[in-house]
Formats: sequence, C-alpha cells, structure tokens
Amino acid sequence: MFAAALVLFLASGPAPAGAADLPLPTVRFDTARFRVVASARAEAPARALAPTLEALRDEVSASLGRDWPGRTEVRVGLGREEYEALAVPGSRPPGWAVALAWPALNVVLVDARTIASPEGLTTLRHELVHVALGRLGADWPRWFQEGVAQMVTNERQFRTEHYSTMAIALATDRLYDFEALRDGFPERPQDVEVAYAQSAEFVSFLYKSHGPVAFGMLVDEVGRGAVFEQAFARAFRSSLTVEEGRFRDDAALRYPWWPVVLGSGTALWALSGVLMAFAAVRRRRQVHALREHQRYLEQLEDTAVVLLGALPYAANEDGGGAVDPLPALPWRITAVRSAG
Repeated sequence: MFAAALVLFLASGPAPAGAADLPLPTVRFDTARFRVVASARAEAPARALAPTLEALRDEVSASLGRDWPGRTEVRVGLGREEYEALAVPGSRPPGWAVALAWPALNVVLVDARTIASPEGLTTLRHELVHVALGRLGADWPRWFQEGVAQMVTNERQFRTEHYSTMAIALATDRLYDFEALRDGFPERPQDVEVAYAQSAEFVSFLYKSHGPVAFGMLVDEVGRGAVFEQAFARAFRSSLTVEEGRFRDDAALRYPWWPVVLGSGTALWALSGVLMAFAAVRRRRQVHALREHQRYLEQLEDTAVVLLGALPYAANEDGGGAVDPLPALPWRITAVRSAG
C-alpha cells in the first residue's frame, strides 16, 4: 500500500536548519514559493524538480480552495545516508519511509531516487497536502488528512485492491466509525488498508457533495481555531454523523461484493468446478435418454416383426410376383429376434 509507506511528522521545536547547518555539503536555490536544499550529488535532479513544485502546489491549493502561507523548504538527498542526514534534527526517518513532511516547520524531505520513480510526483504531492493542512489549521483528524492527500493524488483511483478492500469491508461490516480514526489508524496492516480506503472515499464523497467552496469554508473555520466537528457543521450545514450515514449508503451501491467474488482466482476455480459437475450430470442424462430411445426402437422392431409374420404377401394385379405389403418401413426385416 502506497499511502502506508508514508509517515506524517507534526513536528514542533526549533526552526529548520539552514543549508550551512546541515551535516553534509548542500546547494540552495529558490522558486516563487519554495526553497530547495539539495546535496551536491542531488543537485541535478533537484534543479529539474524545481519548476514542477509550483505546479504541484497549485494543484493542492485548488483542491483545498486555499494556498498555505510561507515558503516551503524541500530537501533532496541522494541515497539513504544523505536522506537521513537532511532530516530535521532530533528525528530519524523510519527505514520504510520514502518521504517525510514536517508541517509545523514547513519542510518536506525526499530522496532523489523517489523523484525519479514512476510515483515520485505522487509521493511529493501527498506530502505537500500534509504541509498545506498543517499550515492552514491545527485540528485535522487523521482520516481527513489522509483522505484529502489521496483525493488530490488520485493514488487509489481505479486500483483493483482498493475496490476489493471497500467491497469486502462493506459486505462484512468492517468499516470504522470515523470518530475512531480521528487521532490515528489501527495497527494491523489489513485494518490500516481499510482505514486508508474509507478515508479516501469519504473525503471524495464530501468534496463531490458539497464542492470546493464549502471545503474552503471548512479550511477557514479550522484555521480560525474551531474544533473540526464544529467547522464541519458550519461549512457543510450537516453533521459528521449524518454525512457518514449518507456515505455508507452511497458506498454500498458503488462497491457491491459480487465482482470481487467472481474476479478472484479461488472463485473462478470454484465456479469451474460447479460448471464441470453440471456438465457431467447433463451428459449422464443425455446418455440415459439415448439408451431409453434405443430400447424404444427395439420394442417397435419386435412389434413389427410379429405383425409382418401374421400378414400374407399380396399379389400384383397384373399377375406379377408377390410384393411386400409394408414397403414404406424404414428397415428391412431379415430375422426374428428371440427374446431373452
């Protein structure tokens, strides 16, 4: 799961270290709203990335209806050693993390090799969402943060595993109440997958139902210090409980369970077995019917033999030889079969 490979650090404490304070040589250059700090070895990919950063920020801002204040610092290292060296002092990136964000410090950290990967820009866009929300407000539930990040990046859209997760969770009543996902996600991988999937779906549902203007109002309310649930009610003119109920009804229609069953390998083997058994039964019935028909024809033949034995041959009117009184029979009787 891509989103589970990311970690959000709501860091607090000292301002981020400048290029001169980092434990390895770096270069630094600015764009309109970003400061890029790169190791010497990562300078080339970092400079290639710089023009794209502004476009990524525009995408995130458009989704939220607001841009966040300040110049965001993007740190780029090449390889794990440089990646860890460029982290904010006092933090150690987990071994499985491919990108990190410190919203309170307006800092993003990324490995240059991640940027070059097919999902590199998706990764960076995901982290910029976390920075944006952290800079625009402070009381964001975990499900909302991850849901917005996935909505903006489209990282789950059209994925088979996402459909399967939602369909199975709905069919087995395993969706979480969003209140339970406010402060964090469950620990077991299969439960985390459900939490990410339903968060992405719920935020997309809210955005489609209420539109970007209401989303902007929600951001403003939280930014002014309102509790998220109160800001939610003011912006969407509905409660979280009501919208959650509407979402569950909508998701049940969009994620039926039967495509998952028919699309799984186990189901295909089971279906094949049923079809083979049905074919075998049908074949036995056909063989039985054929044998019954053969016995019926044999009975007709025996009856015809008896009848032919009791009828005299007729003479031709012109004095010719005798003729068969039943010339139209489809068979010729050559012998009388004995019973037994």
